[in-house]
Amino acid sequence: MKIKNCLLIGCMIATLCSCNANQNGMMNVTLSKDILFDKVKGAWAGQIIGCTYGGPTEFKYLSQMIPDSVRIPWGSGEIKKWYDTGGGLYDDIYVDLTFVETIEKCGLDAPTDSFAVAFLGKDYPLCHANQMARYNLLRGIEPSKCGHWHNNPHANCLDFQIEADFAGIMSPGMVNSATEICDRVGHIMAYGDGWYGGVYVAAMYSLAYVSDDVEYVVTEALKVVPERSRFYECMSDVIRWSKLYPDNWKECWERIEKKWGDNDIACPDGVEMPFNIETYVNGAYIVLGLLYGKGDFERTIDISTRAGQDSDCNPASSGGILGAMIGYDHLPEKYKQELSVVEDLPFNNTVSFKKGCELSFNHALQMVEREGGKVDGGNVKIAYQSPQPVPLEVSFEGLKLDRKFIVENWVKGFRSVEFNGVGAVIRGELKGENIPENYVAELDIYFNAKLVERCLLPSKYNHRKHELFFNYTQPYGNYKITCKWMNPIKGADIWIRDVITYTVDE
Repeated sequence: MKIKNCLLIGCMIATLCSCNANQNGMMNVTLSKDILFDKVKGAWAGQIIGCTYGGPTEFKYLSQMIPDSVRIPWGSGEIKKWYDTGGGLYDDIYVDLTFVETIEKCGLDAPTDSFAVAFLGKDYPLCHANQMARYNLLRGIEPSKCGHWHNNPHANCLDFQIEADFAGIMSPGMVNSATEICDRVGHIMAYGDGWYGGVYVAAMYSLAYVSDDVEYVVTEALKVVPERSRFYECMSDVIRWSKLYPDNWKECWERIEKKWGDNDIACPDGVEMPFNIETYVNGAYIVLGLLYGKGDFERTIDISTRAGQDSDCNPASSGGILGAMIGYDHLPEKYKQELSVVEDLPFNNTVSFKKGCELSFNHALQMVEREGGKVDGGNVKIAYQSPQPVPLEVSFEGLKLDRKFIVENWVKGFRSVEFNGVGAVIRGELKGENIPENYVAELDIYFNAKLVERCLLPSKYNHRKHELFFNYTQPYGNYKITCKWMNPIKGADIWIRDVITYTVDE
């Protein structure tokens, strides 16, 4: 088993980390409490720094790399300025910390319902799968089903991939414990590949505590993902291509874009567009940064950023994973200096960086003891877990893009769209000035003469529905889609951007 030196740096500095195999073939790892805390702090710091570093470029480079000629700024007050503008950049952090708070309040075995209640109780900005999960929870859908693709067209988006960090941070060396936590949390907003992104990230965090070999962590963690999944195939490609082009991350990026850049199924925002928020492509950019960064923190987050697309979330993940591996003390001083300015300031409606580190450290100690390890004085003995695959899930199974109809019209002027297939997505929004916050538009969607759904469209931004309508589960046939606004009010309009129709693979 390739647990390389149990984080060589820690051993060389203080000889406070050691490994030995027990009679059951498991690898027992011993860290000092000080080193464990330093890794926890490094994980959270790396995540925040990576997110901040990539913030100015988020979704500004779609299906293209950020050229070397584009300077990514980092200066005095770099993190504080994002706090001062509302902190919306840090959805990676504040959703993550919400789940840390839930563990603190409800214990290590906190059920899905508890995580869902905490998530729903926060009024911070959300997007894509998270926002649809909030909408579903408000409508009374069971939390564990809110991320399923029948209920969430963003099931494969990267939302859980960017907020599963806490599960790995609190499970040092205990990969399967981390994935079990992911099962309780991740299906609130994700399913299939969308869930696997979070499972994989959490597994890499967990392994980063016990190995200083980046390639080993990336490869070994992938064992938690079913081999028949699309996500597994994509990550395997990146690992393989990195060996073919060991000194050229841009060639590896070109391979990723050529094979995995299209997004005709899943997130409606990316259909026939260069925009891509799917887990596998952005997960590939996390791995790209880790493998080609070769343990250098600055290079790691820079590559994950320059890969484009969600270029704040991806360096947040690669930076956090590497931060857990090398520890806070070994992060570059120029980044830590800016983080120290805000370390006591709460993230959007949650706790501060400093408090989050304390909570995660205590949760890690609790997990160690519960899973067969031991906390003895100043040392922590971890019962290492060999990664086991989670069950196979497939989102949007059998679906195939039919057509994308550009509409760009008010619902009052929308006549119909005809197609042959099994379902459709209608993209648009409720718009207007001085609409009462408690107003909920009711939009009836008909397939032929059959009412498929009365869509409830809240005017309150944080309660909105990301799409006007989606349904993928109609019997195969010829359909005419029509809409009827049941309760129009003065000053309000419903704008339809496009209608995306789906058929099935033959």
